[in-house]
Amino acid sequence: MSRLFNYRHLYYFWMVAKEGSMSNAAARLDMAIQTVSTQVRELERDLGCQLLRPAGRGLELTDAGVVALRQAEHIFQLGEALPDMVRSAAEVQAVRLVVGIADGLPKLEVQRLLQPVLKVAHLRLVCNEGEMADLLAELAVHKLDVVLSDHPAPFNARLKVHNHPLGTSPMGWYGTPHWWEKTVHGFPASLQQVPVLLPTTHSIVRSHIDQWLAQNGLHPSVAGEFEDNALLEAFGGTGLGVFPGAVAAQEELLQRSQVRLIGACEGVQEHYYAISTERKVAHPLVQLLLQQAKG
Repeated sequence: MSRLFNYRHLYYFWMVAKEGSMSNAAARLDMAIQTVSTQVRELERDLGCQLLRPAGRGLELTDAGVVALRQAEHIFQLGEALPDMVRSAAEVQAVRLVVGIADGLPKLEVQRLLQPVLKVAHLRLVCNEGEMADLLAELAVHKLDVVLSDHPAPFNARLKVHNHPLGTSPMGWYGTPHWWEKTVHGFPASLQQVPVLLPTTHSIVRSHIDQWLAQNGLHPSVAGEFEDNALLEAFGGTGLGVFPGAVAAQEELLQRSQVRLIGACEGVQEHYYAISTERKVAHPLVQLLLQQAKG
């Protein structure tokens, strides 16, 4: 069974061994010689062996003392380094960004819009999806750092928020290879012959798509309506029907769902906004989002 010992006693022994005598160590520690001597004897008693022996006017290490000194050097060097190590660890704190996601905003676009901050070291990203009104209320009381949406926040005299445009993306129609072959020639009239999937009227872009269909004299068979854009894309990927999506997302859609761009939804664009409580944003990661959009 290993013996226990007091690290304070080990520290006094370490000082005596380094200084070469009890008196020198006592002077360095600003303590009485007798006190230092007692502490070292306590350590020797705990370890069960002699560590120091008289040598002329000073002291020298026994074989056991040499081993004890070597270990003490290692222990107290670590101890001396500990404060700096702890301070460094404390300084490397997670950079937190709490984002509200308006529920009409496509998930692929959210990922693309947040791409600039994903490369930030020690990022802690928190995303909350919800109704625009609820998100703006949380933004107002600083529970959110920013809200991402496909439409600007409406004017409210009691709610001081600012809309920052993040860009736009033209819309297009997508389909699995089966539907692509049936619609790519003769588009957009060919949409009249195939089932289509649409976002619900909950989405801002739905009214623009309806207008586009009407302008082109199209009244396609609607096979499904989805409030959640990720579900719309998922069912579109199964071949339930063709569906609208941002042209900017065509690479991701091809990789994820094997759907192809059939044609452009001319004149229809999806708009993206960052909404904050400040006109001049202070949060560094929100600043990064805005700078990326301007660049």
